[in-house]
Amino acid sequence: MEDEQVAASGRLVLVCGLPGAGKTTLARQLKREYAAIRLCPDEWMADLRIDLFDEGARDRIEQVQWRLAQRLLQLGGTVIIEWGSWSRAERDALRQRARELGAAVELRFLDEPLEVLWARVHARDMERRLGRRALTVADMESYAATIQRPNAEELALFDPAPS
Repeated sequence: MEDEQVAASGRLVLVCGLPGAGKTTLARQLKREYAAIRLCPDEWMADLRIDLFDEGARDRIEQVQWRLAQRLLQLGGTVIIEWGSWSRAERDALRQRARELGAAVELRFLDEPLEVLWARVHARDMERRLGRRALTVADMESYAATIQRPNAEELALFDPAPS
Protein backbone atom coordinates (compact mmCIF):
# COMPACT_ATOMS: atom_id res chain seq x y z
CA MET A 1 0.00 0.00 0.00
CA GLU A 2 1.23 3.49 -0.79
CA ASP A 3 2.03 5.92 1.99
CA GLU A 4 2.85 3.23 4.55
CA GLN A 5 3.94 5.87 7.05
CA VAL A 6 1.51 5.99 9.95
CA ALA A 7 0.61 9.59 10.73
CA ALA A 8 -1.90 9.02 13.50
CA SER A 9 -3.73 6.11 15.11
CA GLY A 10 -7.25 5.48 13.96
CA ARG A 11 -10.00 3.10 14.99
CA LEU A 12 -11.54 0.25 13.03
CA VAL A 13 -14.96 -1.05 14.06
CA LEU A 14 -16.05 -4.38 12.60
CA VAL A 15 -19.83 -4.77 12.70
CA CYS A 16 -20.50 -8.46 12.22
CA GLY A 17 -23.53 -10.70 12.01
CA LEU A 18 -26.01 -12.39 9.75
CA PRO A 19 -28.57 -10.64 7.54
CA GLY A 20 -31.21 -9.02 9.71
CA ALA A 21 -29.02 -8.90 12.83
CA GLY A 22 -29.09 -5.09 12.97
CA LYS A 23 -25.66 -4.34 11.49
CA THR A 24 -26.77 -1.32 9.47
CA THR A 25 -28.76 0.17 12.33
CA LEU A 26 -25.81 -0.15 14.70
CA ALA A 27 -23.26 1.02 12.11
CA ARG A 28 -25.30 4.16 11.38
CA GLN A 29 -25.53 4.92 15.10
CA LEU A 30 -21.78 4.41 15.56
CA LYS A 31 -21.07 6.59 12.52
CA ARG A 32 -22.73 9.50 14.31
CA GLU A 33 -21.20 8.75 17.71
CA TYR A 34 -17.65 8.30 16.40
CA ALA A 35 -17.76 10.81 13.51
CA ALA A 36 -16.73 7.85 11.37
CA ILE A 37 -16.79 6.67 7.79
CA ARG A 38 -19.11 3.68 7.29
CA LEU A 39 -18.38 1.17 4.53
CA CYS A 40 -21.26 -1.07 3.49
CA PRO A 41 -20.96 -3.11 0.28
CA ASP A 42 -24.74 -3.58 -0.02
CA GLU A 43 -25.24 0.17 -0.36
CA TRP A 44 -22.46 0.55 -2.93
CA MET A 45 -23.91 -2.36 -4.92
CA ALA A 46 -27.39 -0.82 -4.79
CA ASP A 47 -26.03 2.58 -5.89
CA LEU A 48 -24.21 0.93 -8.80
CA ARG A 49 -27.24 -1.24 -9.63
CA ILE A 50 -25.28 -4.44 -9.04
CA ASP A 51 -27.18 -7.56 -8.00
CA LEU A 52 -26.66 -8.13 -4.26
CA PHE A 53 -25.99 -11.81 -5.00
CA ASP A 54 -23.05 -11.02 -7.35
CA GLU A 55 -20.27 -12.36 -5.10
CA GLY A 56 -17.48 -11.37 -7.51
CA ALA A 57 -18.63 -7.76 -7.53
CA ARG A 58 -19.07 -7.83 -3.73
CA ASP A 59 -15.50 -9.10 -3.30
CA ARG A 60 -14.13 -6.36 -5.56
CA ILE A 61 -16.10 -3.67 -3.72
CA GLU A 62 -14.88 -4.95 -0.34
CA GLN A 63 -11.29 -4.84 -1.65
CA VAL A 64 -11.74 -1.21 -2.71
CA GLN A 65 -13.38 -0.41 0.62
CA TRP A 66 -10.53 -2.06 2.51
CA ARG A 67 -7.89 -0.03 0.63
CA LEU A 68 -9.85 3.14 1.47
CA ALA A 69 -10.27 2.04 5.10
CA GLN A 70 -6.54 1.43 5.52
CA ARG A 71 -5.69 4.90 4.26
CA LEU A 72 -8.28 6.49 6.53
CA LEU A 73 -6.87 4.56 9.49
CA GLN A 74 -3.38 5.80 8.63
CA LEU A 75 -4.74 9.34 8.73
CA GLY A 76 -6.22 8.79 12.18
CA GLY A 77 -9.80 8.31 11.06
CA THR A 78 -12.44 5.98 12.38
CA VAL A 79 -13.83 3.43 9.95
CA ILE A 80 -16.82 1.17 10.41
CA ILE A 81 -16.83 -1.92 8.22
CA GLU A 82 -20.23 -3.51 7.81
CA TRP A 83 -19.40 -6.64 5.82
CA GLY A 84 -20.83 -9.32 8.05
CA SER A 85 -17.34 -10.83 8.50
CA TRP A 86 -18.61 -14.31 9.20
CA SER A 87 -15.24 -16.04 9.44
CA ARG A 88 -12.66 -15.83 12.18
CA ALA A 89 -9.91 -15.75 9.53
CA GLU A 90 -11.38 -12.61 7.94
CA ARG A 91 -11.78 -10.86 11.30
CA ASP A 92 -8.22 -11.84 12.28
CA ALA A 93 -6.78 -10.48 9.01
CA LEU A 94 -8.64 -7.18 9.34
CA ARG A 95 -7.66 -6.79 13.00
CA GLN A 96 -4.00 -7.64 12.37
CA ARG A 97 -3.63 -5.23 9.44
CA ALA A 98 -5.38 -2.40 11.29
CA ARG A 99 -3.06 -2.96 14.27
CA GLU A 100 -0.04 -2.83 11.92
CA LEU A 101 -1.31 0.62 10.96
CA GLY A 102 -1.48 1.64 14.61
CA ALA A 103 -5.26 1.53 14.88
CA ALA A 104 -7.44 0.28 17.69
CA VAL A 105 -9.91 -2.39 16.58
CA GLU A 106 -13.37 -3.07 17.99
CA LEU A 107 -15.61 -6.01 17.21
CA ARG A 108 -19.35 -5.54 17.47
CA PHE A 109 -20.94 -8.94 16.92
CA LEU A 110 -24.72 -9.02 16.64
CA ASP A 111 -26.46 -12.34 17.13
CA GLU A 112 -30.20 -12.91 17.11
CA PRO A 113 -32.31 -16.07 16.99
CA LEU A 114 -33.07 -17.33 13.48
CA GLU A 115 -36.77 -16.47 13.89
CA VAL A 116 -35.92 -12.82 14.56
CA LEU A 117 -33.47 -12.67 11.66
CA TRP A 118 -35.99 -14.21 9.28
CA ALA A 119 -38.78 -11.83 10.35
CA ARG A 120 -36.53 -8.82 9.74
CA VAL A 121 -35.18 -10.07 6.40
CA HIS A 122 -38.65 -10.99 5.20
CA ALA A 123 -40.08 -7.59 6.23
CA ARG A 124 -37.36 -5.51 4.56
CA ASP A 125 -37.34 -7.65 1.38
CA MET A 126 -34.12 -5.88 0.31
CA GLU A 127 -32.56 -8.82 -1.51
CA ARG A 128 -35.60 -9.29 -3.78
CA ARG A 129 -35.73 -5.57 -4.53
CA LEU A 130 -31.99 -5.18 -5.14
CA GLY A 131 -31.01 -8.71 -6.13
CA ARG A 132 -32.21 -11.45 -8.39
CA ARG A 133 -34.33 -13.10 -5.70
CA ALA A 134 -35.51 -12.90 -2.13
CA LEU A 135 -33.69 -14.65 0.68
CA THR A 136 -35.38 -17.81 1.89
CA VAL A 137 -35.60 -19.55 5.24
CA ALA A 138 -33.25 -22.18 3.79
CA ASP A 139 -30.71 -19.44 2.96
CA MET A 140 -30.91 -18.12 6.51
CA GLU A 141 -30.52 -21.61 8.00
CA SER A 142 -27.47 -22.21 5.80
CA TYR A 143 -25.93 -18.87 6.81
CA ALA A 144 -26.57 -19.59 10.49
CA ALA A 145 -24.78 -22.94 10.14
CA THR A 146 -21.84 -21.31 8.32
CA ILE A 147 -21.04 -18.28 10.49
CA GLN A 148 -18.17 -18.61 12.95
CA ARG A 149 -19.40 -16.85 16.05
CA PRO A 150 -16.59 -15.25 18.06
CA ASN A 151 -15.78 -16.95 21.33
CA ALA A 152 -14.38 -15.33 24.48
CA GLU A 153 -10.80 -15.95 23.33
CA GLU A 154 -11.36 -14.09 20.07
CA LEU A 155 -13.32 -11.25 21.70
CA ALA A 156 -10.39 -10.67 24.07
CA LEU A 157 -8.19 -9.82 21.05
CA PHE A 158 -10.20 -6.66 20.31
CA ASP A 159 -10.17 -3.27 21.97
CA PRO A 160 -13.06 -2.11 24.14
CA ALA A 161 -15.33 0.65 22.91
CA PRO A 162 -14.16 4.09 24.04
CA SER A 163 -15.89 5.40 27.15
